[in-house]
Amino acid sequence: MSISDIKKNAEQKMAKSIDAFKNELAKVRTGRAHPGILDQVQVDYYGSMVPISQVANVTLVDARTIGVSPWEKGLAPKIEKAIRESDLGLNPAAQGDLIRVPMPPLTEERRRELTKVVKNAGEDAKVAVRNLRRDANEQAKKLLKDKEITEDEERRSQDDVQKLTDKVIADIDKLVQAKEAEVMAV
Repeated sequence: MSISDIKKNAEQKMAKSIDAFKNELAKVRTGRAHPGILDQVQVDYYGSMVPISQVANVTLVDARTIGVSPWEKGLAPKIEKAIRESDLGLNPAAQGDLIRVPMPPLTEERRRELTKVVKNAGEDAKVAVRNLRRDANEQAKKLLKDKEITEDEERRSQDDVQKLTDKVIADIDKLVQAKEAEVMAV
């Protein structure tokens, strides 16, 4: 393994950490409706639990309402029950074949709680990135110990990994700020 391999590996893993963080942020509910909110809701489909998106079309009816159209008629009550029992605090209403899921407006207190959730998720992402930095630096130290690289190369590698880490952490901070602004917007 060379220094460029170490840097490339760290860069790829940090990019994956940011993607995972973005997915985590997408689950945080804002005042507006978006179909991704129902991604973690599982429904019983012939004995196995599957995400709603695999048994129904999930669309936006308007800015504050999600529409769920089951592919099989018998699934509507099960989907409605799964959404109601999820920890999202939603109250779906069936209208013929369509299940309407209105998004209740968020209270100020709930918005503050959600910003704390966003900040905690951001801190978790930063910890993951710092762990990747540590792993990359340990790999470089191992190469130095095995006399495959010089001390200068090891130092340069650590500096490059630190710059990459700083950039990724700044990106995470920007994502946190944007999501907090989105959550606090009425």
